[in-house]
Amino acid sequence: MGPVTMGREPADQPLPVITDESWAKVRAALDATADRFAALVASLPDGRAKATRDWSVTDVAAHVATIAGLYISLTAADADRGPDARLPARVANATLDTVGSMNAAWLRELTDRDPRRLAASLRANVGVVLSATAGTAPHTPVPWLGGSRVPVAGLLAHLLNELLIHGRDIARARRLPWPIPPEDAAWFFELFFVGLTAYGAGHVLDAGATGRPVRTGRLVAEFRSRYTTPVTIVVHEGRVRAERPGRKPDVRVSYDPAALALMLFRRVGRPRAVLTGKVVISGPRPWRLRHFFRTIRIP
Repeated sequence: MGPVTMGREPADQPLPVITDESWAKVRAALDATADRFAALVASLPDGRAKATRDWSVTDVAAHVATIAGLYISLTAADADRGPDARLPARVANATLDTVGSMNAAWLRELTDRDPRRLAASLRANVGVVLSATAGTAPHTPVPWLGGSRVPVAGLLAHLLNELLIHGRDIARARRLPWPIPPEDAAWFFELFFVGLTAYGAGHVLDAGATGRPVRTGRLVAEFRSRYTTPVTIVVHEGRVRAERPGRKPDVRVSYDPAALALMLFRRVGRPRAVLTGKVVISGPRPWRLRHFFRTIRIP
């Protein structure tokens, strides 16, 4: 599969740009990656090996299955209750500083650690989400953490990213290959992150202790990849918005989508990502990119 082609849309189409083609591709990528993830988990002879500093490989699988289960409730057709009414309080009130404790609580509640049952549950949950959204317009807003909203296409892109990142965690623990195709990794930034900034981040980016936005300076950063629509991200006093390129940027970021995702989720350090040439930072004031990372504290 080659680069994602997104350039035929009218200039005034709101961000994120979601075409029929991109909607079909993110759905197909989620379906295929769920199969690959489930097969990996089901093949585990022992789920007790550490996949991350704190989680075993089956903890990771349980975590992803739980997210897919939550997304069933957000995408299920229910004439009497909208998605907001189906959002658990711990999710509605979450910030990036409290996501860790929320995930830990979910893991305590989901006690099953049998690899084959977890694989089957994950695969079934993703199937339900795909079925529930088959007739949904991809721009349809749905609630996410902390009062934020994303397009339903972005919700699927987020679930795809969870499978890609955590599949890598499990595969590395078992010394198995886990390729992350850049065209699949691209959807996280293209549809989820840009969608979050366009539809409203709520208080998800606020500092957990203060309940206020993280205080930062101002940054105008242009992000470009051969797999995504060029976009300008503006960060000011803890608030983030996406724009079409036009204003002069402080920083230009050219990136491989898989490398950027691994860097944002702290699987690869920023120096390594830059030294490999997969994330290239340029522009008149590249040091201002620190404002982006102070605000976008992805757990």
